[in-house]
Amino acid sequence: MQLDRVRAVITGGASGLGHAVAQHFVAHGGKVALFDVNGEKGQAAAQALGEAARFLRTDVTSEDGVTANLAAAREAMGGLNVVVNCAGILGAGRVLGKDGPMPLGSFAGTVMVNLIGSFNVAKAGAALMQHNEPGEDGERGVIVNTASVAAYEGQVGQAAYSASKGGVVGMTLPMARELARFGIRVATIAPGIFWTPMVDGMSEAVQQSLAASIPFPPRLGRPEEFAATVAFILGNRYINGETIRLDGAVRLAPK
Repeated sequence: MQLDRVRAVITGGASGLGHAVAQHFVAHGGKVALFDVNGEKGQAAAQALGEAARFLRTDVTSEDGVTANLAAAREAMGGLNVVVNCAGILGAGRVLGKDGPMPLGSFAGTVMVNLIGSFNVAKAGAALMQHNEPGEDGERGVIVNTASVAAYEGQVGQAAYSASKGGVVGMTLPMARELARFGIRVATIAPGIFWTPMVDGMSEAVQQSLAASIPFPPRLGRPEEFAATVAFILGNRYINGETIRLDGAVRLAPK
């Protein structure tokens, strides 16, 4: 898919990895709709991107809200052929913490946003994209989800987060197999440690420690590198049903 033909909905698009993807698409002639729960940041991000972007305040866990906003985004952009799921929460917490067992609501909340939210947006997007006119190879759309290396090497305190991201990895292949008959591809990126607003809030010592843990290059990932990987997936139609680690060869230690 050529980037100037992209009509994309990007969840978590107001900041971090999602916003980097939006910037990349717009810079190459595409149009984007930013979905985010932060109205102030979302409006500012869309305005900064210009006429090719719009913002719709969206809770990815709301089935009716996502369905309505996807339809509105398609109408505003004159089409919908890409969904990029970047919305997520860290959901850190020990199974048995200082104050006792993790509340079930904490675990469920993390899974609800990271896994169920990703599924919710993906399935609603696919429902619209199935009606697109087929392009080369019969392609009608692409869904790119965001997992994490924690899906494979979850650290202490990441039981909920790792479970949610492991679920994203697990649904990638069956979803790709199912949507193949509609010409819709599904792929997932599992990023390592990237410069995001969450990392910006850490102390310099912690940031340096994180960077030193990465074999090569010994630095944190840059959001634009994530965006370039999304663009590569769109441009290579033979990438389907796969999860790509983007991590500088890091393997997370237990803690």
